[in-house]
Amino acid sequence: MVDAYFVGIAILTIGSSVLALESKELIYGAIALAISMLGIAGFFLLLDSPFVAMFQITVYVGAVAVLVIFTVMLVRTQDLFSAKDDKGRKAGGIILMLLTMGGIGAIFLASGINNPMFGNLDSEPIKIVEIGKSMLTYYSPALIVLGLTLAGAVIGALALARREVLIKENESAN
Repeated sequence: MVDAYFVGIAILTIGSSVLALESKELIYGAIALAISMLGIAGFFLLLDSPFVAMFQITVYVGAVAVLVIFTVMLVRTQDLFSAKDDKGRKAGGIILMLLTMGGIGAIFLASGINNPMFGNLDSEPIKIVEIGKSMLTYYSPALIVLGLTLAGAVIGALALARREVLIKENESAN
């Protein structure tokens, strides 16, 4: 039964990821990205990691995806985001993606990570309390920088929206 859940979540995640990449409308792409992130949380649930799944939903779906959707709806200009599609750019992107995936795969295989595919699991599982303490002590500067980055993105979106309003007001006055 878990295999059926895995296949369903995989189809949902991959399908929404492709839709996020290929969508011509930014808002639909952002919503598809949020659905893809929900699919990744589903994978964590299948791996019996509810803490990581809830963290995925809270941070990525609840913060990042909502921020992207908010920014797209606030700015609402296609001129800033429109790009001409050409076959050379698409082929270059595919080649770069394959090289990146190959490099990450080579690093993963060379690392000798203690994984059931590569051997026995000898280490004890990490406790959730330890993860929480690490997040609030060792990783707190990274969380603060992430919060400031998200705040900067919202401020930038507001500045772009304000500039667009001022331009439209000047055009209508003339």
